[in-house]
Order: sequence, then structure tokens, then C-alpha cells
Amino acid sequence: MLIITAASGLYAEDTFFPSKVGVEMLYANNDAKGKPTGYSRLIVREVNGSGNNMTITYGAETLDKNRKPPKNSPGEMTYQVVVKDGVMILDMNQMIPAGLMPEGVKVEISGMPMELPGNLQPGQSLKDADVTLTADMAILKMSTVVKMTDGQCLAIEDVTVPAGTFKSHKITQTVSTTVLRRTTASKVISWYAPNIGTIKTETYDQKDKPGSSTELVEIKGN
Repeated sequence: MLIITAASGLYAEDTFFPSKVGVEMLYANNDAKGKPTGYSRLIVREVNGSGNNMTITYGAETLDKNRKPPKNSPGEMTYQVVVKDGVMILDMNQMIPAGLMPEGVKVEISGMPMELPGNLQPGQSLKDADVTLTADMAILKMSTVVKMTDGQCLAIEDVTVPAGTFKSHKITQTVSTTVLRRTTASKVISWYAPNIGTIKTETYDQKDKPGSSTELVEIKGN
């Protein structure tokens, strides 16, 4: 889990996702030691609506350590964020590229979307979200369940990343993944800046040991 205006090109007020057509953001995906293992690029492709009600279409692409598409890359994946009455709604089903499954494997995806209020304040809780992927391989049917719970805004603070310093909402969530009846959980802390989106994320295991992280390296067209 990672990332995410009107035709006039203006930003929507209090939107925790980039919402200006053409804005391009580059993220570094780091290992537990903070060293980049690859990059991700996010581009705003289309915006329909304005203000507190709009649909934003993004293009997302995974890059290697040299910021180039890896061999056999599936290319750009598109997904949408819906802003309804000032609440950002991200359907987690879009985050799983079912089309990349091997031929002959039937995939069913379901779940509850992630919601992020535009007027988020410290101490405010977030609704739980989840996504379930069931792969039917004829001789075996396997489900993967990812749940995002215990979401809360901890603070509003300045955070510095390679792309600059941004006043951001610090949010914590518990992400648990269940495969073959085995569940692993981690704590994810994210910083969201209004009109820009995710600035930084950090993951921690159940013993509070740091894991992977992402950070905004570059932003263009804003």
C-alpha cells in the first residue's frame, strides 16, 4: 500500500490526493535500512467534477532502482479516487492487478473501500477497510485477505523528504494479511499533505521493528 481537479486545473480544497491533471510524483521504495529497492511513479491522468465531488483517475507504474520500467513490466496501472461530499474514497479492489494472474486462474475480488475525510483532525478515527482476493485454480482455491484497521490521525506536523518539507497529517493503521489461515500484522504510519497526497510511509512489525518505507522524491507539474 502504496498511493493518489476541475478542468480549470485548480486543486480541490482539502483533498489528500493530487488532483491536478498532469501532476507527476516519484516515490522511492526503501528497505528496512532506508536504501532504495525501486521506485513508483504516479501521474494524474483525468479529473471529472470539482470541489467536494469529483473522480480522479491516476496512472501508477513500478520502476527499478535505475528509475526504469523493469523487464516484463505490465506497464501503467490505472485506478480512481472518488471524492464524495468531501470524503476521499479509494476502492482497495483496484490495487490488485487481477489481469496479471496466470491463464486459467479465475479471480474474485471484494471488500470495503478506504475512506479519508477532507476535514481530518488529530484524534479522529478512520473507518476500517479490507480487500479479499480469491484465486480459483481448479485443483485449489486460495484466498488472501488484507484488512486495514485501528486507523487514527495522530497529529499535524511538518515532515521533510527529498521532495521538500510539507505540513502533513500523520495517520496510523494496522494492516493484517491472512493467507492459508496464517495472519501477519504490521503497523503502518503515513503522512498525507493536503492537495499533494502521501509524503511518506513507514511500516513496523509486531515487535515495533522498522520495515520497508516509501518517501516522495520528486513532484512535477504542481
